[in-house]
Amino acid sequence: MKTFQLKQEFWSLGGRFNISDETGMPYYQCEGSLFRVPKRFTITDMQGNLVSQIEKEFLTFLPKFKVNLACGESFFVRKEWTLFKPRYRIDNLNMVIQGDFWDMDFDLVRDGQLVARISQEWFRLTSTYNIEVYDDSYADLVISLVVAIDYVKAMEASSTNGS
Repeated sequence: MKTFQLKQEFWSLGGRFNISDETGMPYYQCEGSLFRVPKRFTITDMQGNLVSQIEKEFLTFLPKFKVNLACGESFFVRKEWTLFKPRYRIDNLNMVIQGDFWDMDFDLVRDGQLVARISQEWFRLTSTYNIEVYDDSYADLVISLVVAIDYVKAMEASSTNGS
């Protein structure tokens, strides 16, 4: 099992996250584009190797984000149309989400086995997540998913505040 803390930097214009392991040592780097349309996040390991890219799909009615992992796998995070509580769907992941996706306290399960547990720390100035990955081979995927979900939530909050 690996434990990570994903924390957004306070003064980053494009969106930057520090991702450290259980010892507090940096494990991944995540950098968001500043002026690129559509928005893109690039996640690398500490040696500079590409882990994934997350990009908002351009000109879609509802927000949709594609996550491309360096291993060649990809999946989508999309907002679904609802009248009340926001709802999101993750396509091409082959995992089940159990818990409260919107409030960021959920588990990822594949074939009945717990893959990861994600929880957001509340009352912080920036987004902070605690992530437990029970199968190390899914670490890149889980970190990428959490960054994508955080961006979906940030877009939702900014559109709600702007209207």
